[in-house]
Amino acid sequence: MTAEPDGFGTRLRRVTSARGAFCVGIDPHPELLRDWGLRDDSDGLARFADTVVGALAAETAVLKPQSAFFERHGARGVAVLEQTVRAAREAGALVVLDGKRGDIGSTAQAYADAYLAASAPLAVDALTVHPYLGFGSLRPFLDTAHVSGAGVFVLALTSNPEGAAVQRARVVTEDVGGGGIASTVAGQVLAAVRAANAERAVDDAGDGSVGCVVGATADPLTDDLDVGGPLLVPGLGAQGGTVGDVTRVFGAVLHRVLPSASRSVLGAGPGAATLRAAALRHRDDLAAVLSA
Repeated sequence: MTAEPDGFGTRLRRVTSARGAFCVGIDPHPELLRDWGLRDDSDGLARFADTVVGALAAETAVLKPQSAFFERHGARGVAVLEQTVRAAREAGALVVLDGKRGDIGSTAQAYADAYLAASAPLAVDALTVHPYLGFGSLRPFLDTAHVSGAGVFVLALTSNPEGAAVQRARVVTEDVGGGGIASTVAGQVLAAVRAANAERAVDDAGDGSVGCVVGATADPLTDDLDVGGPLLVPGLGAQGGTVGDVTRVFGAVLHRVLPSASRSVLGAGPGAATLRAAALRHRDDLAAVLSA
């Protein structure tokens, strides 16, 4: 009998224990390619991605390619993404693909098959998804990830100001007594993720494989951020998030946090040594907070 693969939550805890809880986004903006002296084409993209993976994948816990910046180069860009994912995982880093996918029915299943099925050419360790077609629409992602030992990060509280119009909207649901229970849309997403982890087997440390994306500068108000799985926290560095924000927003759930930075690390390139130094500096600054 084939043993079930370790879940993403287990593997994430293992790699962050060894390498520190830090994620570097691979976001090859056109401006960044030019700053590195590279052409804004698939060849420049490949050189950029190869440099980042070579500098960081052996020491950084998680790398997070932004799919859009690869897709904009067409089929060759997607081929670079496939190679980037493969090389990063071979070097021991976990790969979270920032794709923010979401759809219904067979289309959602096709996305899940593309990124979360273990045998897929673009198989990653986890994928970002959005729940705004209804949380039930994410079922193909959750089920496929569970079978393959992958993870899913569901958008909940993002840092962009316009996100509040949807995420902070208040809704009322009927309780068993016929009354109404008020919560925010984000609060309902957090609760749904908590329930999704509760229905799956978690490891002995209580780490589920369904997480949420919560921006470093987000204000959780009264929302319970402990969803039983990891919290991907983008927005550090160039986007304005600080180590102090991590403490302020996530004080009660720091053990769940996976902070992420992109431009503040990538801007240190194109030298591999300076890239590595920037990533390690972020990681070490965060370590003091996350281990407190």
